[in-house]
Amino acid sequence: MCIFCKIVRDEIPSNRVHENDDFLAFHDINPKAPIHILIIPKAHTASFATADAKTLEGLSLFTQEVARLMGIDQSGYRVITNIGEDGGQEVAHLHYHLLGGAKLRFGHFTDANTKDNF
Repeated sequence: MCIFCKIVRDEIPSNRVHENDDFLAFHDINPKAPIHILIIPKAHTASFATADAKTLEGLSLFTQEVARLMGIDQSGYRVITNIGEDGGQEVAHLHYHLLGGAKLRFGHFTDANTKDNF
């Protein structure tokens, strides 16, 4: 069972900010912004690439709700999902990173060597 499934089952503690029957939002333990929330479906889905349309629709609407609850819906925020090893996915359970609370820089490609790709 993956770590996020254990969080859903309360086997691992988390700092929850919102949930309903299908989705859960909680603070990331290694935040990259003043507000960094992980948003997951409660039913195990490996990644964005394998999720069905109903799950993605519900997750998107839930993410908008969480942004409103966190007070960043008007100031702006970033939603990120990583897919697969090359995409940086560390937990094989679909999750969105909701980042906000400050003007976010766009520096996440600084570790890539573009000369290797072009």
